[in-house]
Amino acid sequence: MAPHAVPDAYVALCLRLRRLVPAFVDAGAVDPAIRRRVADEPPPTAAELVRQAGRLAAELPDAGLEPGRGRFLAAQLRAVEWRSRRLAGQHVTFRGELRECLDIEVAPGELDAYRSAHRELAALLPGPGSVAGRLATHRCRDTVAPGRLADAVDALTAALRHRVAGRYGLPPGDAVEHRLVHNVPWRALHTYSAGHRSTVRINVGAGLPAGQLARLVAHETYPGHHTECSRAETGPARHRVELGVTVLGTPHTVVSEGMAESALDTAMGADWGRWASQVLGGVGVPLDGELAERLDPVLATLRRARLDAALLLHDVGPPTSSDVAGAEAHLRRWLLLDAMRARRLVATLARPLWRAHVAASVEGSALVRSFLRHGDPVGHHLRLLDDPPTPTALLARPMTTTH
Repeated sequence: MAPHAVPDAYVALCLRLRRLVPAFVDAGAVDPAIRRRVADEPPPTAAELVRQAGRLAAELPDAGLEPGRGRFLAAQLRAVEWRSRRLAGQHVTFRGELRECLDIEVAPGELDAYRSAHRELAALLPGPGSVAGRLATHRCRDTVAPGRLADAVDALTAALRHRVAGRYGLPPGDAVEHRLVHNVPWRALHTYSAGHRSTVRINVGAGLPAGQLARLVAHETYPGHHTECSRAETGPARHRVELGVTVLGTPHTVVSEGMAESALDTAMGADWGRWASQVLGGVGVPLDGELAERLDPVLATLRRARLDAALLLHDVGPPTSSDVAGAEAHLRRWLLLDAMRARRLVATLARPLWRAHVAASVEGSALVRSFLRHGDPVGHHLRLLDDPPTPTALLARPMTTTH
């Protein structure tokens, strides 16, 4: 069997999955011939995709691929198979979905860790009233005015690109276009268009704080998702056609989200606050960089409560009104959200398409941060980009490894 046969067939399989659920698959850098061939096929059924994924998995051992690449494709094929099983009507428990599709096991957050984070917040945000009230006041003061948001995002993107372009081998012509949108369930969404071009949609209505904007922009652009897709197209792994498609809710999602969540630290290190303050100050957006740096890890601890809420919603079966109320109460108690924000977040977590994404973000961030902490973060990050492991392989990988 030719070494490219199974990877090409995997790409075609993902494009067929995209025909059933377009939001599942981002396919910006796919061979046009494969794209045309799939587009000319009759519409697939979910049951057909289950069988095709199984056949490809059986062919993998004889495909002549490097071991790491073979493990990556095996995990991706298993995820596509189980995604297709759900589309075909087969019941999959939430934890079963995370295990089979994302290659992770999850557990609720530690309440003592949340309590400790609340105490840290109380010290960082002194004053009268509850910690939740003080945090809400800070969020309100720190929110970037809608009229300043586009300039702030553009300035951070340009500054980050200047910082990382050379080390990451980005071509001179790469570009990210930003679009401000309304009434969407996410804060930002990246789409890759091939040719080193990306579009990032930013939710104006999310009330984005200046102290979190640098992390959000790095996540979506440099050295986050745009950099990952651009490097996959013409970097050292350009022969790996399977990296040209991104399938939501797969093992690759976990590692990709982990790299994006860590992108600001990889690019700027721990002392990013003064830099962000200078960049944003240049476009009229005030930021207390030192406070933003100190709040960041505390709020990151509390964000695990989003995964707790997903477990409360989905762990037993389809969400009931009681499950919804419990998830909202949990987010208000531990993530310190007001009632409206908690309700909106639970509504997003209840969506079938997004119910596993929060787990990919939370667990991926923990996995990748642990790996990058040892040695040269940029060098480690480049290895993850060019030879992405499965979450299980990353968890087992020695921290001093170079390949």
